[in-house]
Amino acid sequence: MQASAQEISTCPVCGGALEETSGGGLGCMVCLLRVGIRGEDPAGAGQDSTLNAFGGDEGFGVYEIERLPDGSLYELGRGAMGVTYRAVDASLQRKAALKIIKIGFAGRPAEAHELFMREARLAAALRHENIATVFQFGIREETGQCFYAMELIEGETLEERVRRTGPLNVRTTIDIAQQVIAALGAAEKRGLIHRDLKPANLMLVSPEREMAPSTATQRRGFNAALVAAAASLRRGPDRKDEKVTVKIIDFGLAKTLNTQADPMSLSQGGFVGTPAFASPEQFEHSALDARSDIYSLGVTLWFALTGKTPFGGRSVEEIRRAQQSNALAIKQLKAMHVPSRMRSLLKSMLALEPAARPGTQELAVRLRHCSAQASALRPARVALATAVIAILGASAFLVFHSVRTQNSASNPAAPGKSIAVLPFENLSPDPDNAYLAEGVQDQILTDMTRIADLKVIGRTSVMQYKSGAARNLHEIGKQLGVAHLVEGSVQRSGNRVRVNAQLVHAPTERRLWGHTYDGDLADFFTIQSRIAMAIADELHAKLSQYEKSEIERPATKDLTAFDLYTRAKKLVLTPMLNTSARRDWLQAVDLLSQSVVRDPSFFQGYCQLVFTHDALYFFGHDHTPARLALAEAALQAAFRLRPEAGETHLARAWNLYWGYLDYDGALDEVEVARQTLPNDPQILYLTGLIQRRQGQWEESIRTLERAADHDPHNFEILQQLAVNYAALERYAEQQLWLGRILALKPDDAGTKVILAAVDFERQADTQQLHQTIDSVRATNPAAAPDIADWWLQCALAERDAAAAKDAVVAAGENPINLGNDVFSNHLFVLGVIAQMAKNDDVARSAFTAARAEQEKIVQAQPNFGPPWCVLGLIDAALGRKEEALLEGLRAVELLPVKEDAIRGPAMIKYLAMIAAWVGDKDLACKQLAIAVVPPSPVSYGQLKLLPFWDPLRGDPRFEQIVASLAPKGNLTTNRH
Repeated sequence: MQASAQEISTCPVCGGALEETSGGGLGCMVCLLRVGIRGEDPAGAGQDSTLNAFGGDEGFGVYEIERLPDGSLYELGRGAMGVTYRAVDASLQRKAALKIIKIGFAGRPAEAHELFMREARLAAALRHENIATVFQFGIREETGQCFYAMELIEGETLEERVRRTGPLNVRTTIDIAQQVIAALGAAEKRGLIHRDLKPANLMLVSPEREMAPSTATQRRGFNAALVAAAASLRRGPDRKDEKVTVKIIDFGLAKTLNTQADPMSLSQGGFVGTPAFASPEQFEHSALDARSDIYSLGVTLWFALTGKTPFGGRSVEEIRRAQQSNALAIKQLKAMHVPSRMRSLLKSMLALEPAARPGTQELAVRLRHCSAQASALRPARVALATAVIAILGASAFLVFHSVRTQNSASNPAAPGKSIAVLPFENLSPDPDNAYLAEGVQDQILTDMTRIADLKVIGRTSVMQYKSGAARNLHEIGKQLGVAHLVEGSVQRSGNRVRVNAQLVHAPTERRLWGHTYDGDLADFFTIQSRIAMAIADELHAKLSQYEKSEIERPATKDLTAFDLYTRAKKLVLTPMLNTSARRDWLQAVDLLSQSVVRDPSFFQGYCQLVFTHDALYFFGHDHTPARLALAEAALQAAFRLRPEAGETHLARAWNLYWGYLDYDGALDEVEVARQTLPNDPQILYLTGLIQRRQGQWEESIRTLERAADHDPHNFEILQQLAVNYAALERYAEQQLWLGRILALKPDDAGTKVILAAVDFERQADTQQLHQTIDSVRATNPAAAPDIADWWLQCALAERDAAAAKDAVVAAGENPINLGNDVFSNHLFVLGVIAQMAKNDDVARSAFTAARAEQEKIVQAQPNFGPPWCVLGLIDAALGRKEEALLEGLRAVELLPVKEDAIRGPAMIKYLAMIAAWVGDKDLACKQLAIAVVPPSPVSYGQLKLLPFWDPLRGDPRFEQIVASLAPKGNLTTNRH
């Protein structure tokens, strides 16, 4: 009876994948002559050209295979592509490892011989301290057997080490990884990949206790006694650090990158590699690059840390299915006390999509940071670390309390080394040269943020102080909380440029320093650096050598590229909640892409591209793998150019947060970025956003308030603070922050309406909201698209179908935000309006048309929860109960609360709504009871007034939930 795939693991001879043979049975295609060389004889395919097929002669070129005392061949090991023997170079008397490859060339075409030698020459040219050197490749003419001789490593494999002594500790594992990645980086530069990276191909040599060859040889058999003895030894984090030298073996079988599929290729026609350690693309026979080896290294490191592989299985298909699920058992790493940074790194290395994995340069940088964290978190110091954390926590509270007290005092004294860089005036007659003035200010500000000895106000807060108008510098200093201001002008005349800059003491408006720089346009960026250095010197700011070198580094030498970048950056700063965000960000991507085409080394351009692509992905404007791949490509370009730069790590942090919801990894990258960007408010801002997603709302508020201190007029930061307080139902504090925004932007229609909506959310009163909407429509009709969502909510709450239709029209081409960033097409909303008006035929027609549109959106973004919510509501309205509930559940699965403390509860809210629409009141009330727990996406006003919840009205469970949200007593009292 034929064995099933489920009953078979891998080849018992070589560990390769078992596949169905032409005869219908299962066999190891590696152990057969199966590698796509023309003229193969299926009948003889099962013969192994390496097994004692020497005709009594152990000579291969100048190499002779040694024998053991019992007369048997001195075998060192066997694997997927051949058997390795201990040999000696008869002419040089040099020991070597001789690999007899399981491919013969007797009777084969000359082209096959040439192909083998071509690949062999490439591999033999590779020289690196962590790669076993290849001495010679050859073909034994008598038998046609291929062989190669390589450096003999006296040690043991990583697999043997783990099986002998148990999992390694983190620092030893990181040390091994750093050596391997150095070797892979060198190979990548030569266009080579390994294709079979695994613990058995990593030789470890310990300087303290080198192992005798005979011991290693004996261990290459399956020695159960050693495995059993290992259980009694100390494992994982409790083991001492070991300093080992790593040598990668079998690089002689590497295949060149970017090689087209060749019918005579040595890897054609079957699986090459070891399934448990192979990348997903190896199973698919896709084109491979260095990221395939990165994946295999990730599996190898997991094995080193846990003694297990992340994706188990008894057959190739089981392993592949486990891989595709991408369900990593992170608890295995936590059980071995693997630090968060290393866990995050392994997760990214094991990403299903190659583009989502770090490249060799990025990986090298992240490993260094992992090493630093591992050193700080050694198990022997856990008790001490706990005590330190407690002390730091108390200190942080005292510091925070002190800062809050100081901030609440009237007109606190600004720190002496505090500065804001105001917009420079464009004195050029051609307005198209305005980018030069904008660029000078931006680059000086960027340089200032690098200096740890200064407090620097963020870019957004200074942009309102336009150049060309009279400025009250004393008042500006007070508003920004700084002691010093920088202002100036730029004038271009042909290929010459004049830049004037001055440093002013804000309280007295006294000029402390000033200079006019005249030079060629080509010197433009040098002038910026000189200004930044002069200001730092005038403020007696201490500069590290790194800070100095970064300030002196020009952004680009291409002024056109810089113009494109400057224009794009203004668009990138469009607030995330604005209705124009999608349009502006797409335009920014176009400009930034042009800038890096003009200057492929434009580092800042790539960083902005990462941010913008990720924003489009995260906010659902283009939540597709293609968009995420574009972000990854830009990120890798940034890492290639400047892997150590803070901006690179900040870009990676945004990418991990927005692209993968990898909060621990993002926070680790933020900490790295903080070291070289100590004054960048984005550091604190991003930290606060991540803390909120993790459910750490109070910490998020404190962090965002610190960000607001560095960037006090940053609309986005203030807006997000208001969002936090609203979610916590602390409406009085929400109103304070919204009032602060209006003090800065009194004509901002969106903020006016949100402030007026507090009464709707808190006490189900639409009067103030209605009046404010009418006022905006009358005084600022151009702002109608910005308030359309709240206009619709108000109209639905008041059951005013005509007003609701007007709101949909006002939205223009923008989708409708139903709440919690769940966006709907207009047809669905028109269906809701018709349903509310009891016009069932019109409603059904609208819902049917809406479904066709929404299905396309879901198909384009199948892994994004919000579109599934809308599709579920549409199907519920059409009476498709089973489909609707499954779609609602899919949204909850995609964004669980444990992974996203903001969107997760919102998905539950919409599942409750879907359940209500299909008549499952039990499920609806159960889910709603979960969703209303603060911080919540559900308010009293929503449940009390909106028609979405009409199917539940009168149900005592629903009415009890509504009553629990009703305002009680003083409306300023918060419910906790």
